[in-house]
This record gives sequence, structure tokens and C-alpha cells, in this order.
Amino acid sequence: MRDLLRDALAPTRYNVAAAVTAAALLFVAYVLVPHPYVQYGAWLVIFTVWMVWFVYLGVDHVYGIDSES
Repeated sequence: MRDLLRDALAPTRYNVAAAVTAAALLFVAYVLVPHPYVQYGAWLVIFTVWMVWFVYLGVDHVYGIDSES
């Protein structure tokens, strides 16, 4: 399990892209446009990005589709 988490949280381009996207959305929603609707929308998009990352990670773990490793 630790090996899976170590590989899952390694700074690959997908992990970095997901983290940067989440950070940028939170910055926009809480600093640039601090409105409740914008914050709610940002959290919905962050949840969607996280779910796509999570499913990709699971498929990669089961089927080994990642060619970078």
C-alpha cells in the first residue's frame, strides 16, 4: 500500500497539473472573485478534476497504462 501511495503522489505531470489546477481555482475563487457562487463552482470543478485523477490512477494501477514508469 505504501508503494502505491508513493507512486501515486510522485510529482508526475498529471499530479502536478491536478494540483496546480486546484490551487489556481481556489486562488481565483477566494482572492480574485470572492463570491459564494464562484467558490461553489470552483469546488465542483476541483472535485471533477480529482475524480478524473483518481479514476486514471486506479486504471493505471490495475492495467498499467502509464508509459512513464
